[in-house]
Amino acid sequence: MKAFFVALAIFATPFVAAHYTFPDFIVGSTVSSDWEYIRETANHYSNAPVTDVTSPEFRCYELDLENTPGETGTVTVSAGSTVGFKGNSAIYHPGYLDVMMSEASPAANSPEAGTAQTWFKVYEQTPTFANGQLTFPSTSQTQFTFTIPQSLPSGQYLVRAEQIALHVASTFGGAQFYIGCAQINVVDGGSGNPSPLVSIPGVYTGYEPGILINIYNLPANFTGYQAPGPAIWQG
Repeated sequence: MKAFFVALAIFATPFVAAHYTFPDFIVGSTVSSDWEYIRETANHYSNAPVTDVTSPEFRCYELDLENTPGETGTVTVSAGSTVGFKGNSAIYHPGYLDVMMSEASPAANSPEAGTAQTWFKVYEQTPTFANGQLTFPSTSQTQFTFTIPQSLPSGQYLVRAEQIALHVASTFGGAQFYIGCAQINVVDGGSGNPSPLVSIPGVYTGYEPGILINIYNLPANFTGYQAPGPAIWQG
């Protein structure tokens, strides 16, 4: 019996290690400490993903929906500057990665922020399709950066990183979502009008071709990966 449990532990270890969180926020060349500006997630120990796209936890996966926002700092960044997320390990699972932002009312550290139809996409990494196979650029990255749109109006925002792992996404509910929400205050902004706006949850049904997909057995008429969610706002 002891040998069975040892074998089980050895078998399970790679799957646990392959999960991840995004605890650190990057501003320029500076990396924050864990959960300094990113709301601590409920999976901060387990690294387990979210799979229910209809759950309130799908928004930011906070440890505590009411109290975690107020316990998290808000960092000031300039419009047009480079920011990003750093994981607690490499992004091992093949998938799609994107970043959405939401104007935060009444403030970035309030539980009400981001609960309406206020989210817009600013960045994505999509799989490429060639020679009958998908290639996933996000795999093995430990961090990624992107640019805050120059024309984004000044104010407080939530910044939501999302990696959709697709290695077991061939059945409904199989896609794994790894999420982190940073709290920021944008200065030196412009007069842009972010769009299209979506709600989270609400942005996905789980049946989108980019979420419900067998990446190891693509259909004969497959022409390329369809990114789920809204188009990117270029600012």
